[in-house]
Amino acid sequence: MTDCDVLIVGGGPAGSSCARHLVKAGLRVIVMDKKTFPRDKVCAGWVTPQVMRTLDMDLADYTSGGARVLEPITAFRTGLIGGKLVHTTYDEPVSYGIRRCEFDTYLLTRCGANLHLGESVTSIERDGDTWAVNGEVRAKLLIGAGGHGCPVARRLGARSNPASTVIAAQEIEFPMTAEHHAACEIEASTPELYFCEDLAGYGWCFRKGDYLNIGLGRADAKSMPTHMEAFVRFLRDTGRIGFDMPGRFHGHAYQLYERHVPKLVDTGVMLIGDAVGLAYPQSGEGIRPAVESGIIAAQCVAQFGVDAPEALDQYSNRMLARFGKPRRGDASAWLPASTLRSLAQTLMGTRWFNKRIVIERWFLHQQQPALVASA
Repeated sequence: MTDCDVLIVGGGPAGSSCARHLVKAGLRVIVMDKKTFPRDKVCAGWVTPQVMRTLDMDLADYTSGGARVLEPITAFRTGLIGGKLVHTTYDEPVSYGIRRCEFDTYLLTRCGANLHLGESVTSIERDGDTWAVNGEVRAKLLIGAGGHGCPVARRLGARSNPASTVIAAQEIEFPMTAEHHAACEIEASTPELYFCEDLAGYGWCFRKGDYLNIGLGRADAKSMPTHMEAFVRFLRDTGRIGFDMPGRFHGHAYQLYERHVPKLVDTGVMLIGDAVGLAYPQSGEGIRPAVESGIIAAQCVAQFGVDAPEALDQYSNRMLARFGKPRRGDASAWLPASTLRSLAQTLMGTRWFNKRIVIERWFLHQQQPALVASA
């Protein structure tokens, strides 16, 4: 049996960010993930400057030798599927396009923890004042960072609330050939966001260097195949892309931070990132909440001790202070369809709404300063 202070289940941005700060605090940390890295992750793949500052990212190091994609985003095209598109430009990068297989591996490799990759969690048992996982690792504190299907979250019953809003997403990311480039109108550095008419989801097209990412997410999983097929057909009919997809779409699910306060802690346990359900309701983005929750958890443990109840209490309090109370629900859940269509057609056709609300508030969250990781 291998002993450690903290076992983190999940090696994504939440788990690696938490691990890095715990290691800096002098704790023995193990990160366990069922996947080996690099691994693919369904995600449009962009990260704001606030997140880069919180992560203390050296962008020159990240892009050294051209090994990783970092596409500066300086514009957006936004609107309804089939409606008017609004082009918004900026004088400097307001976000960066990344490939999750590269970004997640970089963060995990630099965290300094003992990595147990390619290991699925098969058992979680309480053993006195510690946790025993797979009968192989014993930890004083167990942190669930395994995304929507996190085994630690399931063990705590954190997926049992029927009021939770779960988004289903499908996405494909592929290297573009010369033929793809010639038949693609998507501009590098300018993500295109197309909202569904009922505002229950949106599709995206995002070109990052020589890679193209196309996807769609909605709050109703059953209708996803129909909406995804219609979205791809729309892109072809409008000339945004002029080729067939070179592979199949991959699916993913995640929970939005709305309707109820999620379960964050239990005896000797913390949940972070998508294991909690922290994705922003309007955009579905999960990277920033994942990183911030991981760092806040690490700060509380470093301050109060790995086995101190105060660390759990403070984590809950600081998370609520940072993210606020979850909102009650999306307007699309209670407004009549005719009202939604009218509002969407009016608001999404204006430059002010697209820039100030859709882009800067919903997607970039410019109204919230970067989390100070050293605090």
